[in-house]
Amino acid sequence: MPSHGSLSKAGKVRSITPKVEAKERHSSAPRVNNHKKYHKRFVLDRGIGQYKPGKYRRRRRRRR
Repeated sequence: MPSHGSLSKAGKVRSITPKVEAKERHSSAPRVNNHKKYHKRFVLDRGIGQYKPGKYRRRRRRRR
């Protein structure tokens, strides 16, 4: 199976990249998350998920 580029150069960039420590992450309280969901779904009247009205428009096919 042919490879793209020489294998002698494999992994060079990762080995010279300086290590950056990960930030400590925390999630917000469930009460806050539920309030955000309520605001989106009922106050702003948005659907669940990534669907936004008008985002996916049906395209017309060109006839030849």
